[in-house]
Amino acid sequence: MTRTEEFEELRPLLFSIAYRILGSVSEAEDAVQETWLRYEASPTRPESVKAFLSATVTRISIDVLRSARVRREEYVGHWLPEPLLSDPYEDPARSAELSDSLSMAALLLLERLSPLERAVFVLREVFSFDYPEIASAVGRSQAACRQLAVRARRHMEEGRPRFEADRRERDELAERFFGALKEGDVDGLRTLLAADAQLVGDGGGKAPQLARVVVGADNVARLLTSFFPLLVRVDVSLEPHEVNGRPGAVFRDRDGRVLTVWALDVFDGQVQAIRAVVNPDKLGHVGPVADAWAIDHEARSVRRSMKGPQPAAG
Repeated sequence: MTRTEEFEELRPLLFSIAYRILGSVSEAEDAVQETWLRYEASPTRPESVKAFLSATVTRISIDVLRSARVRREEYVGHWLPEPLLSDPYEDPARSAELSDSLSMAALLLLERLSPLERAVFVLREVFSFDYPEIASAVGRSQAACRQLAVRARRHMEEGRPRFEADRRERDELAERFFGALKEGDVDGLRTLLAADAQLVGDGGGKAPQLARVVVGADNVARLLTSFFPLLVRVDVSLEPHEVNGRPGAVFRDRDGRVLTVWALDVFDGQVQAIRAVVNPDKLGHVGPVADAWAIDHEARSVRRSMKGPQPAAG
């Protein structure tokens, strides 16, 4: 097998490691490409190609994450991971861990960890690497890696919901949720939302975005049913789609371009959070990106026309 063939066989695994460490599709793809360049330039063939490439992409991702954290501290509004519609790596023996670690909720929990803790957690808990491999990848002793894993696991467990929904329950609830949204059913939405449900938007200052996180079933339901009909009036369509291993949707303009991607957090039989990525920089990998500002302007014009002429003062 040639180096190219060896690398391409492992590319899905390398991307999946990098994405979970970075929370960014574009940065993960860059890390994988840099890994290939280093492998191609290596004068010797490693004893284990998988171990070598996994260690390389992990080190690159740690370095990228350290610099990315500075940018995220200066980010305009709420930062969300780049949505991933499908994970290229599959392992039936690790399917539960792979799915859980891919969710927006899990990726946001991972943001609380240090870069080293995050890398160790991903390699150990998600991909089941052994400690000698992890130690080689992150440049720490096995004992240190065990301590990092314990700390990371504790932080992750503290933030996890108590009652996780199974896949069928999630999908059925999401279908009812998007059905109620399309029908403008405020009461229907309210019953599907947790009392403390959140609507979080990420525009990054480059698209219309919520000024704050909207909290509470009533507030979220009323907001959604107030703006979604306007989007329909300007020919925005809703396409249910799995996002980060959880129910979600892709919204497209009349030309099929991507306006926003939503991911739902479903726990204990209710929608706990709706995370909407609108930042165009985070949507390019999904497809051609819509002009969110133009759609917002058009929707506002529709709202004004629906209100009709206002009576003169006095």
